[in-house]
Amino acid sequence: MAFDGLFTRALTKEIQPLTSGRISKIYQPSKYEVLLHIRAQGKNQKLLLSAHPSYARLHLTEQSYTSPSVPPMFCMLLRKHLEGGIIECVKQIELERMVHITVRSRNEIGDESIKTLIMEVMGRHSNIILTDADGVIIDSIKHLSPAVNRHRSVMPGAIYVAPPAQHKRNPLRIETKEEFLMQLDFLSGKMDKQLVDGFSGLSPLLAKEITATAKLINETALSNAFFSVLADLKEHRYRPVMITSETKEHFYMIPLSHIKGESKFFTSISALLDRFFFGKGERDRVKQQAHDLEKFIGNELAKNEKKLHKLTQTLQDAGKAEQYQLYGELLTANMYAIKKGDAEATVINYYDENGATITITLNPLKTPSENAQSYFSKYQKAKNSVAIVEEQIEKTKQEIFYFEGLMQQMESASQKDIEEIREELIEEGYMRSRIKTQKKTKPTKPVLDRYESSDGTEILVGKNNKQNDYLTNKLAKRDEFWLHTKDIPGSHVVIRSVEPSEQTLKEAAILAAYFSKAKNSSSVPVDFTKIRNVKKPSGAKLGFVTYDQQKTLYVTPDEDLVMKLKC
Repeated sequence: MAFDGLFTRALTKEIQPLTSGRISKIYQPSKYEVLLHIRAQGKNQKLLLSAHPSYARLHLTEQSYTSPSVPPMFCMLLRKHLEGGIIECVKQIELERMVHITVRSRNEIGDESIKTLIMEVMGRHSNIILTDADGVIIDSIKHLSPAVNRHRSVMPGAIYVAPPAQHKRNPLRIETKEEFLMQLDFLSGKMDKQLVDGFSGLSPLLAKEITATAKLINETALSNAFFSVLADLKEHRYRPVMITSETKEHFYMIPLSHIKGESKFFTSISALLDRFFFGKGERDRVKQQAHDLEKFIGNELAKNEKKLHKLTQTLQDAGKAEQYQLYGELLTANMYAIKKGDAEATVINYYDENGATITITLNPLKTPSENAQSYFSKYQKAKNSVAIVEEQIEKTKQEIFYFEGLMQQMESASQKDIEEIREELIEEGYMRSRIKTQKKTKPTKPVLDRYESSDGTEILVGKNNKQNDYLTNKLAKRDEFWLHTKDIPGSHVVIRSVEPSEQTLKEAAILAAYFSKAKNSSSVPVDFTKIRNVKKPSGAKLGFVTYDQQKTLYVTPDEDLVMKLKC
């Protein structure tokens, strides 16, 4: 992983200014995350610690996090022991992915006490642990019993034991070519793996960069590349970068020449991590909380798609109505030539100019008259069903469009958006309320996401149908501009201006494209028109509108711009 020991060293250096800072507030936005609000060097800063199995990290953050109304027990415990405390020390343990934050605070009776908040960034084994001055674990965000791990127990009351040491050489302490080469065996090959196995703090990502820099795998070239790459890291010279390749995104604190793609540089490692993990943790939290809702919407979508297929087949069968009528008439005209027990009848088609014959399938158990009446009945049924089936097909298509829209909204929904989507499905009669007896409360206005264009114009975005309906039909003024992706499920976007600049229109269109099903596409068509031209049909579902007098812009979604415009 990119978050290796050397990366942790760089990040620890970056957050050193938090030393002597006071922890003013503590929140726990999710099961695996802790957010410390710290007043240091005359400004308020936020330090995020995440023990998420996929997104484990720690860094300063500018992002806003929504915390539950009732704080989890671990959060309450941290508040008890750390709020109001002064950070005495922030240090990395050797070159491991472990950071110890020592805090001096006062206990219940006013005596000074020392606590250590330990962040272990180790993939799915990551943890956040609070210990006292004697190394006794007060609690942790994840518990690890002796039955699971014989080496150490991470439980309240247990003595803290660090993860097993790997006994590798510290690459920053290697001074000579001979010391470096002692760790390698050129006959064995796989030099990048040998670098990872021989030196602490090196990830496969950095090892591949060293071998790529060497170009030739020999003693001189590889040792020169090793000392060249490590020189900048040793002196804390960093250029945090995120590289977007065709398949995935990569990040590190120095440029990576062996990865081809678009590079974006950042002023700090925290800014890099804030950008790289933007939305990822939030989407994961939403996915955990809304798994049942996502499954329900997916099932409804699949059910309607299956229904549409059957209705289309029924409509195709109904198209045979004229053929059924012909069969009935020909059987009636040739009744004398057919007897009960016949499986088929070959008769002359009187409606064919050439007098061609036609073979009609019969039910051997029915009389000729009954077979003719059977075809007449099929004719009447097919003829009468066409209008009904066409109406059902149109309704089913609307349902599919509706649930496709909900699926798209789930992809970018926050925790508050999820609850509004659930409320909408209950109000529309698709779901039952999970609360049997519910007090009637005054409905609250949806909270909209707010953005500001480059020239300072306010742009509002609806993230679900409730927000879209409120934004378009109640909040926006008649001459303000409204945007939506053309024929693609997505958010309603409103520019709070009657004469927006071309730049504002383009940025609003990018927002509309980003919060749509075409988020990962390029050259996305976005329609824009004035609110006065947008209408909600009578009886239509929330968020469904029709519009006219529109113009179309073609834009490519840009996540960096979305972050920049967010208020």
